[in-house]
Amino acid sequence: MIVTLIIICEVGFWVILAAGLALRYGAKMPRTSVAVLLCEPLLEVVLLVVTAIDLKNGAEPDWKHGLAAVYIGYSVALGHYTVRWVDVRVAHRFAGGPKPRTPKYGRARTVHEWKLAARWVLAAAIAMALLQGAIWYVGTDGETGSLRAWQQRMLWVIGINVIIAGSYTLFPKRVPAPDPEEPSDDRRPLTRV
Repeated sequence: MIVTLIIICEVGFWVILAAGLALRYGAKMPRTSVAVLLCEPLLEVVLLVVTAIDLKNGAEPDWKHGLAAVYIGYSVALGHYTVRWVDVRVAHRFAGGPKPRTPKYGRARTVHEWKLAARWVLAAAIAMALLQGAIWYVGTDGETGSLRAWQQRMLWVIGINVIIAGSYTLFPKRVPAPDPEEPSDDRRPLTRV
């Protein structure tokens, strides 16, 4: 049941996002769009409540409950970022908005990577806190090994994201040098008088 609910929440996330953006750019109803997009967090609340009820009714904690915690952590930490990311691209494609800009080089790219890593670290921390809450909730009588395994996976998520962001700090991507064979737009051909 939990896996089905996670799938429903994920599909619901994208359906609500599509409906909100369709209202914003297709129907030109920005306030209604915001109201629809604010329904997104309700999906996570429903998932959290159903997971807690499932555990309260005596279900053995397993990988499904861990996955629910990870999904909630992702949605809380990265949900708004995902909505904004899609919104900018839809605005550009269908409403004449500015071209999406993700820094590619130098310090700006490093800062971007660290901000993204911070979001992932927050997602993992939220998931780990929810998992720890479930471990305490189940108590010593239940089998909590699968929940602890998910906590270890979240430590891996944190480590991988810090390593990726750190690599951009240590080895920043540099702007490629212009090709001397190709004239740029600002070069004018020399003319002799």
